[in-house]
Order: sequence, then structure tokens, then C-alpha cells
Amino acid sequence: MNQDGYDHQSVEQRWQAAWDDDRVYRTPDSVSDPTYVLGMYPYPSGKLHMGHVRNYTITDAYARFRRMQGDNVLHPMGWDAFGLPAENAAKERDTNPRDWTFDCIDTMRGQMESMGFGYDWEREITTCTPEYYKWNQWLFRRLYEEGLVEQRDAEVNWCPDCETVLADEQVEGEAELCWRCDNPVEQRELEQWFLKITEYADELLDDLEALDGWPESVRQMQRNWIGRQYGTELTFDVEGHGPVEAFTTRVDTIYGATFFALAPDHPISQTLAAEDDEIHHFVHHEADPDGDEPNGIKTSLTATNPVTGQEIPVFVADFVLSDVGTGALMGVPGHDTRDHAFASKMGVEIIPVIAPSEDAVPDVSEGAYTDDGVLVNSDSYNGLDSETARDEITADTDVAEKTTQYRLRDWGISRQRYWGTPIPVVRCNDCGPVLVPESELPVELPAFINTTGNPLDAADEWKHTACPECGGDAVRETDTMDTFVDSSWYFLRYVSPDRSDVPFDLDRSNDWMPVDQYVGGIEHAVMHLLYSRFITKVLSDTEGLEHREPFSNLLAQGMVQLDGSKMSKSKGNVVSPQRIIEEYGADTARLFIMQAAQPERAFDWTEEGVRSTYVFLTRLWNLVNSFDPATAAGDDDSVAAYVRAEIDATIAVATEEYDSLTFNIALREAQGLVRTLRQYAEYTDPHAETFEYGLNTVVQLLAPVAPHIAESLHETLGGDGYIVDVAWPTSDADRSFAEKRRRLVQNTREDVRQIIDVAGIDNPKQIDVVVAPEWKYQALEIAVESDAPNVISEIMQIPEIRSQGDAAASYGQDLQAEREALSVGLARTDEYDALEAAAWLIEREFEAPVTVIEAAAAEQSVSKKATPGRPAIDIQE
Repeated sequence: MNQDGYDHQSVEQRWQAAWDDDRVYRTPDSVSDPTYVLGMYPYPSGKLHMGHVRNYTITDAYARFRRMQGDNVLHPMGWDAFGLPAENAAKERDTNPRDWTFDCIDTMRGQMESMGFGYDWEREITTCTPEYYKWNQWLFRRLYEEGLVEQRDAEVNWCPDCETVLADEQVEGEAELCWRCDNPVEQRELEQWFLKITEYADELLDDLEALDGWPESVRQMQRNWIGRQYGTELTFDVEGHGPVEAFTTRVDTIYGATFFALAPDHPISQTLAAEDDEIHHFVHHEADPDGDEPNGIKTSLTATNPVTGQEIPVFVADFVLSDVGTGALMGVPGHDTRDHAFASKMGVEIIPVIAPSEDAVPDVSEGAYTDDGVLVNSDSYNGLDSETARDEITADTDVAEKTTQYRLRDWGISRQRYWGTPIPVVRCNDCGPVLVPESELPVELPAFINTTGNPLDAADEWKHTACPECGGDAVRETDTMDTFVDSSWYFLRYVSPDRSDVPFDLDRSNDWMPVDQYVGGIEHAVMHLLYSRFITKVLSDTEGLEHREPFSNLLAQGMVQLDGSKMSKSKGNVVSPQRIIEEYGADTARLFIMQAAQPERAFDWTEEGVRSTYVFLTRLWNLVNSFDPATAAGDDDSVAAYVRAEIDATIAVATEEYDSLTFNIALREAQGLVRTLRQYAEYTDPHAETFEYGLNTVVQLLAPVAPHIAESLHETLGGDGYIVDVAWPTSDADRSFAEKRRRLVQNTREDVRQIIDVAGIDNPKQIDVVVAPEWKYQALEIAVESDAPNVISEIMQIPEIRSQGDAAASYGQDLQAEREALSVGLARTDEYDALEAAAWLIEREFEAPVTVIEAAAAEQSVSKKATPGRPAIDIQE
């Protein structure tokens, strides 16, 4: 597509080559305290999709904006290059994961370059290279040395299709499907390596409070995942099976415990299932932890309540989870909604033991009373408030103690696949598991063997080695690391990717970290972000990293949709970025994506919107290229003054919005200024300096989002150097004042349109705009500020207002009626000046002279209609 001289292909190719030749986006190593802007690096799947384009346009625009603000900006890119999809693709194509991955990287890098993203490609990292994953192995060693690595048997999520272990976070939905292949996940008992993230659970939770640059939704997701609960652990004696620990946050309700419940996979449940066919059937065929309602089966056992001594029935229940609490709980149906539903279904007694007051015992037959209160039906504890009772019952009960429980579990990193970081451990018959010495890192992957299961198990020559401690025969660990290990510290590697002796330069990292602005998908809110926070804290403790959080500010960008649905290959609704670049240009794609919605929100991709954006850029191109300052002969009059005020206001608003990453509002400002400049040029010969000021401002404000066309137009306007190095325009305009002025002008123009339309006026001869008298502004200000119930009496206390008689009373009634919606706008003189300066816009639109008149100079029949912010309009035919 090529319109009116704007050849987007030649423009974009020219500037991309120039940026590359002059290394425009390189960040010197010696820079201290730069602004670090980072998008979550992509998995090299082969082609960019629109989600990538949106993510990386956001970071690119912000990085360019900060650079024009004078910051030294670090804006790197790399590849999350390990992972099962590459291994599966290699098996399907009978190739190897490395070749497939690097082919994909070459393709995606080329697409990123064609989008004009301003990355420092000299800092590019690729996690599947030995130069990178050597430091994953180093990190494993450091964690091991600090006691933060453990190997143990564990029940794990096993995907039989992918033939690998999955973290809990990688099992999705009620159907428990693998996040990669959407096939059902099984449970298996395997020996696994764990990183002891639970050692940092409290700090990971507590430090969320200081991350006020993160969306609250993401912080809440992490709080929920860590799941800290303060409560009491107490021992129930289960008939024939001895003591069983149960955890509760509401030990104050223990007198209302009328049943005891075990998880289906609790050891006692498993023993019972082996002895009883009905329990076996329930445990293995009926239990559904994700079901809509709790279900269970009664056993023949009883449990002894350690406080009351009462024998209560024992159930196996599917709402009890082995990885939450202890896998056993006391059921208090009177005061827990889930327990109430279960007890009602199973016919278990429901007893109220907590009440709002001692005289108001709640009826819990139809529903649980879940609030704290005072104890009733609780023997000597009656009358105590819940908090006091929790303390006293715990202190009085020998088999009870205060404890803290977490939902968070240690991070299992063992994966039974080839395309990942080899775990640097060998197994020796004499010495047991032995770390590979640091001097022998990296332990490199052997050649790929296309086989079922774990290819490293089939790599006999690689697998068999010597023990580093005794020199005897040993076997390498054949599990590889979870790829979230790669991404848990990659942001540090960008700081010094050239260092081969350390994973990151400590001094530079202390200067540059934390990342100032991080951008990525909400789907990484738990796994990646939590692991990155954990590893950053460990490195702070062990290596002297001064910052304990990796990302100061986080933006979770919304999805790009088509017809209301997320773009995906399976749905066949993917729009190719490459096609858009070829037809409309990268600047068009970037500008449309950024102006369509706030970055956090999903938006619909429309071809019409893309075309409209291209038309806008073409008009801008023509506007700049048609301007010749030598022939611009307009006067520096009131119209030029209005345009200059609009330019200054646009700078003020757009700067604030860029800084807040609300790019759509900033771009709306720039586009509005282009419209004003076009109207100015159509209305009169523009004043050269004013018009050139406006054009330069527009180009600079658009440069972060549409950098190619901005470079060309910057050159056309006589600018020196690259526009990314041009100082961002500044303005002293007051945003609030400017927005009030704009609203006034917009409302006035709309009122003129409405009158002309309703009255059917074809050719207006004169338009008078009448500003309200000063007393009405006084009355409005009193009404806004007053707390008096009757505003009429308040305003009538002012002699000047009272002297207006019936007019003042009538206006007072209007103010009283609309009181909740009132606000103070411009002062009368400011309103008059703003309308007079903007009169040319009304004259241009309606081809009639416009006069702004004071109320005293207008006919009373017209002036009485004028109010602050809403002048009266008199149109003569």
C-alpha cells in the first residue's frame, strides 16, 4: 500500500538499516543507573504473533520515551529457548531441537527487526546455549551449598503424553490438563530435585506490600498461591490408627466439631480403601476435589475431640486436600459453609457455638454463621470472644499448638526431557549424589537421540562418567531443569552477557537493577514472577546483590482478540504481523495496537482500524511535506496563540500519559493536535513558527510508537541526528486548566451544531456567543463549596447576587437541583478569553462570523440563558 508519497516500505527499511549501521540502540557498559525497560522474553516458536507485537511495542515505546526524556535506557531482548515444544517438534521432523530452535530464533529476530524494535542486540541471550545454561548449573550448586536444594521421593504431576513432570502451576483447569498439550495429567511417585522456595515464603508474601508498582490482581494471585494461614494444629485420636494431626484457623469453634474428615490419599484412607470395597470405589472412582459440591463416604471409625473428649464419626471426603494443611480436618458445619453443605448431605449434627452475642444464638440449620463472635455451647469458654478463645483453648490443650501453614510447596525442578539444562549431579555407588565441580561446568547436552521417554537416558556414553570425589564409576543425573529456572534470573544476564567468568557483573547489577518497567502476560503472574523473586532474594543473600526484588513496576498487558476471541492457531483467527507490515507498515501496526486500548485491556483487532491508522500517517506525512516555512506568511494573531496553547496542552497531557503507560490517551492527544494543525492550515495562512512548532511536537510525540515515519519527518523538518536522541518537548501548561478550556470549546461547538440542526438554519449570517455574568460564577462557587442544606439561602447572602432578584432565585433553584453534579470550571475572564481564541474554529465549521459577547452587552433574553461553562448562543439567519 502506498498513498500520496508515503512509501512505508522504503521509509522503514531505510531507517532500520541506519539504526543498525550506527548502533543507535547500544547501551554502553559504563552507564550508571540506567532506566531498565524489559519485556518478558519469548519462546522461539517460529513466528511472532500479535500478542508479541503488543508486548514489545509497549516496552519499545516506553524505552524510546524515557530515552527522549534524557535517561540512559537498557532495553534488551533474548530467547527462552529451552522447552518441550522444541523437543516434540524435533521428534516430529526427525531433526534436533537445537537446529529447530535456532531456525525459529532467526525468523523471529528478523520479524522483530522489521517491527523497528530498538533493542540492544549486542546483549542478546539464548538460554539453550552452554554459555547461558552453565550459569543455571552454577546457580544449582550455590543453592545446594546454601541448603536450598533437596532430593526426595514425591508424588508428582506426570504428563504421559509429554513424558515429563509438571509443576502444580502447569496443571490447568478442573480437568487437570497439561498446560502444553491439553492432555490429562496423572499422579506418580518419583525421586525429584526441589528448590526450597518455602524457606522464603514469609518474605515473598510480606514484600508484596511494597510492590505498589504491580497490579493488585497479580499481588493477590501471589498471596493466594503462597497461602499463609495462622492457626492451630491439634491431635485427634483416630480409633485403631492413633494420633492424627489436623490444622484449623478456627479452634474457637472446636465445640461444634461434629465430624472428622480425611483426604482420599491420606494414609488412613488408603488403608481403609484396601480393606473396604465401598471406600475403595469412592477413593478411586468418585472422589472429585474440583466438583461443585463436597462428597464423601462414612467410615466405621471415630475420632476423639481432644478438647471435648467427644467421639465423632470419621469420613473420607474429597474436599480435604493432602497438600493443604495436614490432609485431615475437623468438620464444624455450624460455622463453615463447605462443612455445612457436607454435613447436611451426610446427615451429621450441626451445632452453633459462635454467636453475635450470648443472647443471639444463630439458627445454623439452613446455613453456617462464619463470622467471629462470642462462644456459646462451649462449656467454660462461653462468653469469650473468638480471638481470646483461640488463644485460651490452644494454651489449655496439651495436644494443640499455634502454627502457620502455607499453600506454597517447594519448587520441583526435575524434568524427564532432553531440551533443558542438565542438572550438575552424578550418582556414585560409594559417594551417593555428588555435585559436578564448578571448574567442569557446563555439563553440556549430548547429541539428541530421537527416542521415547527421556533421551538423556539413552545417551550411554554421556551418561556414564567418573565420580568427582572418588574417581569411581558414576552415572550422570538424566533429569533436566524446569525452564522456569532459566527465566528466574535472565534479567541479570542482560547486564553483562559478555562475562564468561561470572553469571552477572555484581557492580553493574547493583547499579542497574531492579528492572524499572517489566511487561508481560498475566499468565505468568504466579510461576515466573514468584520464582524470579525467590532467586533474586537468594542472590541477594549469597552474592551481595543489593536489591531483593527484581521488578519495580509491572504491566500485565491484555490480549489481542479477533471478533471477541483470543487469537490462536487452533481457532484459525490469527492475523499475521508480517502481512500487516508488508501491506501497511510496522508503524501502522504499532500505532493501531497502542491507540486501540489501555495496555492492560484486551482489544479487538480490526482491519478497518488498521486502514484508518494508515490513512492518518499518510495525512501526517503530507501535512509535514507540504509545509514550507519560507512561504508561510500568516500573522502571529489570536488564532496562532490558540494553536500554541493547544500545542502546549498536548505536550503536558501526552507526557503525563506516556509516563503512566496509558499510551492510547497520549496518542489521542497527538492525533488531536494533527487535526488542529490541519484545521489551522485550512482556515488561514499559518504563522510559520507556530505551525513548525506544532509539526515538530507531533512528530516527537509520535516517535516512541511510530519511529520510522518520525525519523523521516524529523529530517524533513530540518532536525539533526536521530529523533530518539531529540529532547522530549516540554510545556508549562496546566493540564486541569487546559482540559476545562477544551471542554468549554467542545461543548460550545456542539451547542451551535444542535441549534443549527434543530432550527434548520442553512446559512447562518452571524453567531454570537454570550458569556454569563460574574454573579453566576460567584453563585456556582458558593454552591460547590457550601455544606449548607439549602444553597439558595447561602448565595442570597451575597449582596451582588441578591440584587439580581428573581434571576438569582431561579439560578439558585437550578444549582440546588443539580448540586451533586456541580463543579467549578474556568473563571469568567478565562472563559471569555478561551471562547474568543477558539472562535475561528466555529467560523471555519459554519462559515459565519463569530462574536464573543459579555452578558451585559447582549440582549437580556439571550444573556439570561448563559451559565458558567455553558455560554448562550444567538444565531442570526
